[in-house]
Amino acid sequence: MVKAQLAAVQVLDKVYAGSSLTEMLAQSRAHPTSLGQQESAMVQDLCYGVLRYRGELEALLTLLVAKPVKPVKLQLLLLVAIYQLEYTKAAAYAIVSHAVSASVSLSSRTRGLVNAVLRNFLRKKETLLQQARTSEVGKFSHPQWWIDKLRRQFPTDFSKILTVNNAHPPMTLRVNTRRGDVQLYLALLGQHGITATALGREAITLAKPVPIHRLPGFSAGLVSVQDASAQLAAHYLDLHPGQTVLDACAAPGGKTAHILELADVDIVAIDIDKKRLTSVEENLLRLGLKANVISADALDTEAWVNGRVFDRVLVDAPCTASGIVKRHPDIKWLRRESDIARMVHTQSQILDTLWRVVAGGGKLLYATCSIFFEENQHQITRFLERNQDALLVPIDNGALGTIQILPDHDHDGFFYALLQKRP
Repeated sequence: MVKAQLAAVQVLDKVYAGSSLTEMLAQSRAHPTSLGQQESAMVQDLCYGVLRYRGELEALLTLLVAKPVKPVKLQLLLLVAIYQLEYTKAAAYAIVSHAVSASVSLSSRTRGLVNAVLRNFLRKKETLLQQARTSEVGKFSHPQWWIDKLRRQFPTDFSKILTVNNAHPPMTLRVNTRRGDVQLYLALLGQHGITATALGREAITLAKPVPIHRLPGFSAGLVSVQDASAQLAAHYLDLHPGQTVLDACAAPGGKTAHILELADVDIVAIDIDKKRLTSVEENLLRLGLKANVISADALDTEAWVNGRVFDRVLVDAPCTASGIVKRHPDIKWLRRESDIARMVHTQSQILDTLWRVVAGGGKLLYATCSIFFEENQHQITRFLERNQDALLVPIDNGALGTIQILPDHDHDGFFYALLQKRP
């Protein structure tokens, strides 16, 4: 446990400084002195847990110490240990003992401090938790600006959204309908002792996450891992055989593959990140699908469009990712409110640029994994004001041209808007 605690501290130190949790965990696993599989899993749990409950944990630590703990890594070790004491099943005596041992490598003369802080937490836990949760940051474990924004934009749902954001995300699969269906795959999962339920169309949610290698038929392309909200994109595009389709910002390729699973179309998938395009190509190969995959900047159409126009365009726009916090708990702490305006500017540029490659009568589906109004409803309103040849049309034979999905137990937060170009 000492080794895992210290590795978690190293990762968290970099995340607190502004790095991505996903990237830092990948680096930790790839390091020459990487941990064993069990220790690596523990490091991931510790990092995710501290970031999920960071507001509460920091409030608790403030109540437990008279002044800020130095160095920062020692503070992080205490947060890791307090998280373990409150949210894991490990024995309290072992957590305290290992944290005391781990502290020696971070700072001299700290054994007594770490021991005293953690044992004091155990003695006064219920009272301290009540006190820590008197502030909204301590109660919801989100930055105050984030809490305030959700209260303004979702006055009846903000508390539920914040609570869901701190939950563990589901593992949701997408059945490849070219190779089977939901009921057949549910039966196959049952044969392998994996409990799951159908969530809709091609979606299946597992009762408990399992390693990908345990999914029957995964390598043969029977299923992919994809959130249920993200699976809606291919359906909302209103696909028909023979159409030309552009998937902009395509990596890692889940939506590209789903489009091809649903319809025989000619698709171009672009992304500016060459490394991430490798995932697109690997997914297509595993699923037995083909697309024209191009490394390109969506804003530089002259470099790749070659005069083509498309019947359908999917713009899965870069965004604050405020709808997928339960999968990436570092997002809420790394984002700044000022980031929203920068994202909105980029989104509007991409929308205006790619609108020019939509064929007359064609449709563009705008998607984000955000729930902030500025990136979603407001973005589309401004786009329609700028582009008189654009119409907001019903999605999936529904009555609305926009759909805002709020994060819940089964879904990530997502936004969709379907636009049609006048002939």
